[in-house]
Amino acid sequence: MPHATDAPARPDVQTLRDISRELRADIIRMLVEAKSGHPGGSLSAIDALVCLYFGGVLRYRPAEPEWPERDRFVLSKGHCTPALYSVLARAGYFPRERLMSFRKFGSPLQGHPDRTRLPGVEASTGSLGQGLSMALGMALAARIDGSGRRVYAMLGDGEIQAGQVWEAVMSAGNFGVDNLTAIVDCNQVQQTGLVRDIQDEEPLAAKWSAFRWNVIECDGHDHAQVLDALDGARACRGRPTVILARTVKGKGVSFMELDYNWHGKAPSPEEGERALAEILAGESSPAPAALRGKGDR
Repeated sequence: MPHATDAPARPDVQTLRDISRELRADIIRMLVEAKSGHPGGSLSAIDALVCLYFGGVLRYRPAEPEWPERDRFVLSKGHCTPALYSVLARAGYFPRERLMSFRKFGSPLQGHPDRTRLPGVEASTGSLGQGLSMALGMALAARIDGSGRRVYAMLGDGEIQAGQVWEAVMSAGNFGVDNLTAIVDCNQVQQTGLVRDIQDEEPLAAKWSAFRWNVIECDGHDHAQVLDALDGARACRGRPTVILARTVKGKGVSFMELDYNWHGKAPSPEEGERALAEILAGESSPAPAALRGKGDR
């Protein structure tokens, strides 16, 4: 459990890798039990979330979820709750066994996060494109309060095709909101195909930079790189920071990786067993080189 006024102590990178493996397994178990949900984007996002919550970055108190000086995290790509819920359970916000109530009638673990029903959830999201605006408001409020609170928002690379995202990007850059960090889970695939084929966003780094953001690119599955990027965001003054985390949708499960059919489809019990075997063995197939490039066409 985190210290009262600080984030959890930073463990070694191997410990973070082990936590990611455990939470990937929890994600699969949740989806199999629920028979619905979004595996692809949850599996691609989990390594960055593990670094944020357990890498000595985010300040929070599970026993006091409304602690005023806590940092805030907004899951703008709100359909990827399996990743968020697995992290919140591991952090101590609720018992791990409650994960198996995911998407069941009456459960606070809904398909999209509801801040009125589950401690640790800072924003009710799910309508894509809105989370960065909410996070910007939180960051501005902290600045007005004279607080040291930091705000983090995770967006998807398909999600940032929404126009409201760029209104928030422009405003945050103009206001120099340096306590705001956006993490874009650049997992290359959206609901119906490859991002670059549906609405190519590259050169993505240049676009954020043009809006006066500090841009950091990293391998979103390399915990050391993600931690370095988060440290760089905290050290930046006068500008918000965006971390472009280059990831693989469905990471850790070979038959899900970079396959848009696994955007919002739960595995069957048999597929779940196969996925768990790969995750627990630490196996996954590398992404094709053409899809790992930054803007290759």
